[in-house]
Amino acid sequence: MSTRKNFVEELQWRGMIHTIMPGAEEQLEKEMTTAYLGIDPTADSLHIGHLVGVMILKHLQMCGHRPIALVGGATGMIGDPSGKSQERNLLNEEALRHNQEAIKRQLSKLIDFDSEAENAAIMVNNYDWMKEFSFLDFAREIGKCITVNYMMAKDSVKKRFNGEGDGMSFTEFTYQLLQGYDFLHLYQTMNCKVQLGGADQWGNITTGTELIRRKLGSEAEAFAITCPLITKADGTKFGKTESGNVWLDARYTSPYKFYQFWLNVSDDDAKRYIKIFTLLDRETIESLIAEHEEAPHLRLLQKRLAEEVTTMIHSREEYEKAVEASQILFGGATSDALRRLDEHTLLQVFDGVPQFTIKREELGCSIIDLCAEKTQVFPSKGECRKMIQGGGVSLNKEKVTDIQRAVTEEDLITEKYILVQRGKKNYYLITVE
Repeated sequence: MSTRKNFVEELQWRGMIHTIMPGAEEQLEKEMTTAYLGIDPTADSLHIGHLVGVMILKHLQMCGHRPIALVGGATGMIGDPSGKSQERNLLNEEALRHNQEAIKRQLSKLIDFDSEAENAAIMVNNYDWMKEFSFLDFAREIGKCITVNYMMAKDSVKKRFNGEGDGMSFTEFTYQLLQGYDFLHLYQTMNCKVQLGGADQWGNITTGTELIRRKLGSEAEAFAITCPLITKADGTKFGKTESGNVWLDARYTSPYKFYQFWLNVSDDDAKRYIKIFTLLDRETIESLIAEHEEAPHLRLLQKRLAEEVTTMIHSREEYEKAVEASQILFGGATSDALRRLDEHTLLQVFDGVPQFTIKREELGCSIIDLCAEKTQVFPSKGECRKMIQGGGVSLNKEKVTDIQRAVTEEDLITEKYILVQRGKKNYYLITVE
């Protein structure tokens, strides 16, 4: 047993522990321990805000312990008041089941659910044990164990009573009891002794440890470990961009956009994130940080972070495609690389560049007519001619040398786009309808 890697130490140097209940570390050192983390199933994909919790489960398993991913089907029907000032939308069972399956597929890339190992992960849904529980039974069995005074003292409840949002419904008030019951249920049925979660969950998690103690006696030991809520160095919320969440599912956030998110984090954030979101060891990370500090403009840390996370969530192949797509805009990529892009990625790479639309029957015209007459890439034919002669115009990443060159169907990328580059940095995307 002594060879087991210390889970708490591993999380500590990575900056992934906010609060730890006394006795938790000793429990984890003593034996293979089962621990659970709750995941909200309100969408059929996780986003990078969930990734901290997922990495904690990954480390737990790598340190020889057994992770349980609890999908909050029942609690998802109610909505957790922690950190929210509004009630959530509630889901039906069919939507919850669909989301649960999708989430399990994503988690399976990182956590082993399928092997014969003693610490193979388990996924459970609290709807399975809550749906048969009548209100009267719950009130009698669970409600009487915890006082309202105890529940009111929790920060998540206090904030809502002190005028944040529209107050709090009874449904939401019962949330911490339901979550507490999950812990009791998993303690009794799966010998689960630790609950993991974000710092905003401390109140809910300790209600669970208290419920276990009151229901089963003081010798029933259960523990809590929370991780800090991740923010950006400027204090804004991590994981949100102007266009919304950064999802793990390629249908919602393309691997290119996902890669770009990590590539563009600040130096301070990169130093924290590389510890939290990759499995690189301490030595590797420390030497990367030192190397980065010698030449921050090379963004070595961001590049490695983006590589590790994109490969882990998508694949090595998708990572390489994302790098190639990035070079189209910022580096000396070839027309072959441009033609390898799928339409979705192409539009994301050139999101924000000026765009024009022409009719298909207008093809066959000269490059000068295309750029100065049918679109406004150039204000005049004379200016366009001069720039072509000076070697400053490219069509689909190939330099234009002939001012008479015709633009035809053969020039179309994914059968409907033409990319014109004026000078080094000015791109224009023309859509052919």
